[in-house]
Amino acid sequence: MALFSSRSTSRSRSSLPYLVFLLIAAFFVFKVDILISQSFNSARRNLEKTPNRIVVNPKKSPEERVVDSLPVVLVNGTFDQHIMISWGDDRGKILENGELLTLSLDKLSGSGFQSKKEYLFAKIDMQIKLVPGNSAGTVTTFYLSSQGNKHDEIDFEFLGNSTGNPYTLHTNVFSLGQGNREQQFFLWFDPTADYHTYSILWNSKCIIFYVDGIPIREYKNPERLGVSYLKLQPMRLYSSLWNADDWATQGGRVKTNWKLAPFVASYKNFTYEACIYSRLTSSSSCDIDSPPSTNNAWLTYELDQRSRVRMKALQKKHMIYDYCNDKRRFPKGPAPECKLLQ
Repeated sequence: MALFSSRSTSRSRSSLPYLVFLLIAAFFVFKVDILISQSFNSARRNLEKTPNRIVVNPKKSPEERVVDSLPVVLVNGTFDQHIMISWGDDRGKILENGELLTLSLDKLSGSGFQSKKEYLFAKIDMQIKLVPGNSAGTVTTFYLSSQGNKHDEIDFEFLGNSTGNPYTLHTNVFSLGQGNREQQFFLWFDPTADYHTYSILWNSKCIIFYVDGIPIREYKNPERLGVSYLKLQPMRLYSSLWNADDWATQGGRVKTNWKLAPFVASYKNFTYEACIYSRLTSSSSCDIDSPPSTNNAWLTYELDQRSRVRMKALQKKHMIYDYCNDKRRFPKGPAPECKLLQ
């Protein structure tokens, strides 16, 4: 019996260095994740400083603003490093040394991709060129989402239309599985003629949806009103191109014309600033409680009064649906968080 005890103790001691090594390796992997994220964020800031970038002309009204030039491409295999095709077989493709991604839809299947990392707060930009021509029945999505029945989600959805009719830009926010917070817009440009930048800023104070750097929607943290907010569940970035002709175009009255397939959406210039979440340590790469700096100002950013006034002016011209004003769907009155939108 003593011999067995001695052998057991010896084995425990001999395995101790391996356990220490595993712990050190796990810590090292998490730190490498952080360093990669910081390096990518630095590259993004350098991109913003270059003269050949997307510039919004402040002297023009929101609907008149234009993209002055094509963006600089970071030749670093962005999509290869940060994105993976998640479904659709070879209908999703990463091209041009990782700087171009395309999704396609045919009668058999659509396609999609997701980020390799999870984020717990992020500012994400993506340039997208939507399906041209008769895109009726198709839906292109670009969103953040966690997993499970009580998931959180921040949605851009682009609902296709017949030739000559505008896309519908559909936005939504889910918290703990509860959505029904839709706002919809007609864009002030043709989103199929060129790439345009669609952005999500998500921090503990608010969620802001941007188009070409212009805020089109703000969703403020409504916790003080007793409504849950998206701040506990890490989310991945997703995008997909799929068929939804039972509802997407004019309530499902216009169906997908499969003779025009394959339908293709294209993506470029994915950049982000984010708190990378590690499942291994159940923590993120950001110190949320530390004072804001120039490197993490987005973590505490909110629209100022001037930006909010300009956003409201844009919404007055281009918003076609707001759940806060839908008395038919919500006869008992608007949701509590609608008070924060006034």
